[in-house]
Amino acid sequence: MRPRRRVGDLIHSGHNRHFLIPAKTNTKWTVVEGDDEDALVEMVISAQARKADPDLPKTWRARAVRVDDGEGGKPRHLLTSLTDHKTFKRADLAACYQRRWRIETSYRELKQSMLGSALTLRSMSVDGTEQEIWGAMIAYNLILVEMAKAALDAKCAPTSISFILALSTIRNEPIMIGRATAQGNIPARLKRLRVRLVLDLKAQRPGRTFDRVVKAVAQRYPEKRLTKKA
Repeated sequence: MRPRRRVGDLIHSGHNRHFLIPAKTNTKWTVVEGDDEDALVEMVISAQARKADPDLPKTWRARAVRVDDGEGGKPRHLLTSLTDHKTFKRADLAACYQRRWRIETSYRELKQSMLGSALTLRSMSVDGTEQEIWGAMIAYNLILVEMAKAALDAKCAPTSISFILALSTIRNEPIMIGRATAQGNIPARLKRLRVRLVLDLKAQRPGRTFDRVVKAVAQRYPEKRLTKKA
């Protein structure tokens, strides 16, 4: 096996740095101690990887934790450098990995919903690009703050509020308020805005009823199916 260079650099380039990554299905290791649920394993580094980087050892060790890949999904293993079983529980590692994937949802909301899936930014200079990125991130977090406050008032989970609905509502609010609105009425406006955010909460998705399948890849040419002769 060839460990990712960035994983090794992460561990050796600082203090108290660790990794938590999914193991490939074809990854092979030898169990040093533990069982299939939670074990300290040892993996052989390929000769090709050692040739590219002579400083790599012949083997490397990590902790392999078995987790469930969502509802109805197949079990999989996570590899981590957090080898202390007492301090870092298996359930905590699984929950941490699930939270990591929620970052992808934030990327989608920021890039697709807010920026309209734009391929490039509008700024033509380095300083302008940096300012535009910071502006988008600040605006995104301000929307999340309003969603969190609205969820707190409505006593529901912030994830139950649609980000697209919140984005549209907050964008239209300055148009509805207008320039003639007195500053003293802004708190009441914000309160009504938060009420509108929870008017249409996202419905809870039902659990998976069918096994996961892979969609067939479209072929360039039509298929000719052979039928058996009677």
